[in-house]
Amino acid sequence: MKCLVTGIAGLLGSNFSRHLLSKGYEVVGADDLSGGYKEFVPTSAIFYQVDLANPDAIDQIFNREKPDYVFHFAAYAAVGLSPFIRKFNYTNNVVASANVINNCVNYDIKKIIFTSSMDVYGTGKTPFREDQRLDPEDPYGVAKYAIEMDLKLAYKMFGLRYSIVRPHNVVGIYQNIWDKYRNVIGIWIRQAIAGEPLTLYGDGTQIRSFSDVKFYMEPFEKLIHDHDGETFNIGADKCYTINEASELVIEVAKEFGIDAKKKYLEKRNEVHSAYCDHTKARSLLSFNDETNLKETVRDMFVWALKEAPRQTRFMDYEIEKNIYSFWKK
Repeated sequence: MKCLVTGIAGLLGSNFSRHLLSKGYEVVGADDLSGGYKEFVPTSAIFYQVDLANPDAIDQIFNREKPDYVFHFAAYAAVGLSPFIRKFNYTNNVVASANVINNCVNYDIKKIIFTSSMDVYGTGKTPFREDQRLDPEDPYGVAKYAIEMDLKLAYKMFGLRYSIVRPHNVVGIYQNIWDKYRNVIGIWIRQAIAGEPLTLYGDGTQIRSFSDVKFYMEPFEKLIHDHDGETFNIGADKCYTINEASELVIEVAKEFGIDAKKKYLEKRNEVHSAYCDHTKARSLLSFNDETNLKETVRDMFVWALKEAPRQTRFMDYEIEKNIYSFWKK
């Protein structure tokens, strides 16, 4: 079978495409390389560098490759930045997704598996459960919520089979640690290697749960054939404050001869406590998260130290009013 993986140069896409290839699937990847790197794409995958917001470009891939299944991972997941890049956010995450869904319908794709985000829950009661009310707090969460709803409508109108996964705070090798605005564990690893302080927003008491990407592989594959119309939280159960997570990174950095320090910056507007319940995924997908965050961070350091340094860049802000001092150009 042939699977199209959008966002193949990112963390989920690069790791899951390798999993699919190891299981004998044929893999076609699409990515505009705005948030990932071509070097992260497995060499045995067919790769197209395209902007999914361009309907003609994505149509050509579907027409030429005729994929059976689509794993739609492509997204620019800069939650805190999304209020300042609203047009980019909705173009990248809504318009691009609509183009993918259009082609899934037009080319009779057997099923699409979509990665949403726990940001659709907003400030809801933790741990977030799949059946609770959705109330996103930022444009990124709004974009993901919109596509979740659109998939349900596409099923009602056209019979497009789908499953939705809401992953959160995923970490591992092939993560873009050179992005200025997202992937906090990766940012800290990059800062530590560069001899810079690890930056924390506010007092560091925010609560998150970090999960190793390698435990996502089998559950994602199960969705090819099962659980149509279902939504799953996937991630780790163990929670950390941002202070605790940064101390863990500092501890691992010392193993590599790096003496990293912390630096507290101004508080930003974000959900304070965000983590999920994974009972449904454990029950129906045999999901078993065994993340040992210290080991995962250690693996990321080993990988990152072998990678050539890459430039961190500012985004083109659409709104600069009330932008945080640490993001000012």
